[in-house]
Amino acid sequence: MSVERADIITLVAEACDSGAKQENACNIIGISAKTFQRWNANSDKQDGRLEPKHTPKHKLTELERQRIIKVANEPEHSNLPPCQIVPKLADTGVYIASESSFYRVLNEHNQLKHREKSKPARQVHKPRALTATAPNEIYSWDITYLPTQVKGIFLYLYLVIDIYSRKIIGWQIHHEELSELAADLITDICHQEKIKRNQVTLHSDNGSPMKGATMLATLQELGVVPSFSRPSVSNDNPYSESVFRTLKYRPEYPEKPFADISEARTWVSGFVHWYNNEHHHSGIKFTTPQERHTGKDIEILAKRKQVYNQAKLANPSRWSGNIKNWDHIGEVYLNPEKGKSEIKESKAA
Repeated sequence: MSVERADIITLVAEACDSGAKQENACNIIGISAKTFQRWNANSDKQDGRLEPKHTPKHKLTELERQRIIKVANEPEHSNLPPCQIVPKLADTGVYIASESSFYRVLNEHNQLKHREKSKPARQVHKPRALTATAPNEIYSWDITYLPTQVKGIFLYLYLVIDIYSRKIIGWQIHHEELSELAADLITDICHQEKIKRNQVTLHSDNGSPMKGATMLATLQELGVVPSFSRPSVSNDNPYSESVFRTLKYRPEYPEKPFADISEARTWVSGFVHWYNNEHHHSGIKFTTPQERHTGKDIEILAKRKQVYNQAKLANPSRWSGNIKNWDHIGEVYLNPEKGKSEIKESKAA
């Protein structure tokens, strides 16, 4: 019996001995008379609640928990979620704990924040489904506005992304939206990537630069197959929308509008380098777009799987099932049919 309970029983008993009613004494002290009677009847017994009989075998030690906090707050990890930190460590041959353990420990130390709001998915019928099984098969492109310091005046970022590797293949910034400018960008990309006739499908929305006569004539001349979303349905062009969202939600994105087109081009150039060469993209198993575009992701994922298997063998009690799936992604879908996911694991992996 706890010391506090014993003191309450003593006080109520003394009050009753002095002539107070038991019920009134209990009300004043904040318990019911029945509770007092039950406590008094069992005053010689211990607390009947069961205590834990053992510590889970897989429980993290205090040293491991402190290591998680330390690693998560290192400069190269401070802006990354656990789902990116853990595979990044695995690429260097280091395994500390699972993503769920990272999330749990960081949450206990109030170091998890949900930065963005997401709109609910819309149920829409998709246009013709396309499948990419290698780089330079399906490109997605779009134009986004970049604000300037002159109110109402914008710059226009033309950007093309390979949906298989997520690599930004080409981009340009101009003062206006023109079909001719878009045609020049696609021509440069085809020469740069050595694209053959009928090799690439180029997907876009229905804006005038995308469907202008000059653009369509250029695509026909280059042998590039056009593909279009439905009007006013951004979900039909998800890869371009996603990269623009990443661009504008980067911590480095300027708080003030761009002073001129030169400043905008300098910033976007830095973003493209980061996105292609440093950004561990969740859609391609946390490898970089450049690694996937060149095929290096296969070796990286195989090594990462080996690190996880070794970690499981070294401490099997920590694992309640299989290791995280690091199989290579063999197919990527654009506007897949109902029932198909955006990506498909390689059968050979």
